[in-house]
Amino acid sequence: VSRAAEGDIDVVLMDLQFGKGMGGAEATAQITARPGAPRVLIVTTYDSDADTLPAIEAGATGYLLKDAPPEDLAAAVRTAAAGRTTLAPTVADRLMNRLRTPGTALTRRETEVLALVAAGLSNQAIGARLHLTEGTVKSHLARIYAKLDVDSRTAAVATATDLGLIRR
Repeated sequence: VSRAAEGDIDVVLMDLQFGKGMGGAEATAQITARPGAPRVLIVTTYDSDADTLPAIEAGATGYLLKDAPPEDLAAAVRTAAAGRTTLAPTVADRLMNRLRTPGTALTRRETEVLALVAAGLSNQAIGARLHLTEGTVKSHLARIYAKLDVDSRTAAVATATDLGLIRR
C-alpha cells in the first residue's frame, strides 16, 4: 500500500491472502482510494463470491485466477493499465448470473454469515463476530435457505460451496 502511494506504479498485482493482518481486498481499497491511484489487478486462487465481491467493491480493475495462461495475465495487465476490466471467465459467469437473477443472489452479509456457518460457528457466535443479534443471524439464514432452496445449515453450506458462493 505504501509503495503504491509513491505514484510511479501503473498496475498492482494483488493476491487476496498474504499472511496475518491486512487482506487483499482491504489493501486494494486503500490503494484505489487515493487520487491518481494505480489500477489493481487481483491475481489469486480464490474465486468464490465471498472473495471476488469484496475485491471488486474495493476498486479492483480486474480479477484473474492464478491458473490463467501467461498470455492472459500479460493481456490483463495491459488491459488494467488502460483502465479497462478483465475478469476470469468463472468470475464473469457468476457476476452475470447475479445480475440475471438478483432475487436469488446472496448479499454480502448473507455470504459472511454462511461462511461462518461453514466454519462451524453457532448462531450466537456468528452474531458476536458480526455484531448482530442472534435473531438477525436467524433471519439471514432463513433468507439464505430460501434463496438456495435448502432446509438446513449443512445443505446451505454444501449448495453454496458447489455454486462457488463460499470457499471451504
